[in-house]
This record gives sequence, C-alpha cells and structure tokens, in this order.
Amino acid sequence: METTLSIQQTARRSGLAASALRYYEQQGLITSERKNSGHRRFPRHVLRRLAFIVFAQRLGMRLEEIKQELDKLPTDHVPTGEDWEKLSEKWVERVEAQIAQLEQLRTGLTGCIGCGCLSLKDCKVINAGDRFAKEGAGPRGWILDADADS
Repeated sequence: METTLSIQQTARRSGLAASALRYYEQQGLITSERKNSGHRRFPRHVLRRLAFIVFAQRLGMRLEEIKQELDKLPTDHVPTGEDWEKLSEKWVERVEAQIAQLEQLRTGLTGCIGCGCLSLKDCKVINAGDRFAKEGAGPRGWILDADADS
C-alpha cells in the first residue's frame, strides 16, 4: 500500500475539491511533500485532519480556530485515535449548546410563529409586558445569548 496520496486521490477520498486541499495547505492546516516533478503527495493520515476540518466547519468554527486546534496535535508521531479523541472531547459542550439552540428554534417555529400573532411586543403568552425589549434587539425569546453565559 502506498504511504502517500496524490492530490486527486486525496480529493476523491476526502470528498473535497483539489482547490480546497491547496487552500488548506496554504493556510497551514495540512501539509504535503513535493516530488521531483513538483506534484504534491499527501501522507495518508492527512485524511483524518481533513475529516476534522470538515466536522469543525460544520460546528461553525473558523479556519483560524481549526488551525489552533490542529496545532495541539503531537508532532513527534502520526496522531492516534486517542490523540484525536483528546482533542475533540471539549467540543461536546459546543455541540450540546448548538443542539439546545436548534431545539429552541424548533419550539419557536411551532410555538410563536405557529400561533400566528408574530408580535413579540404584544404577545401575552411568550412576551408578557414586552420584557424582551429590555434585553436588546432581535428575537430574544429564540436565541440563547452566549454573552449572558460568560
């Protein structure tokens, strides 16, 4: 079995475009070796890094944040499953927070919008006395305010 993959093989295995691989390499998220011909060759373990990048983006992380996380991986050996587990275990909190926000949004869709009044100012059920106005602009009853938790 070959220990490195061409950019086309890496793109096919990861489901990402070759241009994305080049960009991630430029940003320092992944690395490749260059053959005498100048062609990129990616180590097989780069596929785990790419899966991590895709997952992190789905969580809403910016590439800068993802790079900071990837920089925590050991450099003296190919990261093991244990290394990846250790890196991602703190993400459970972030996933749980996003699940809570989605559940609140679902409730709002069936509760507030479903009732038909669409008035947070006048609603006697959800926003009696227009209490949300004191908390600021926007759909205060629907969003979990991250700043309030800190």
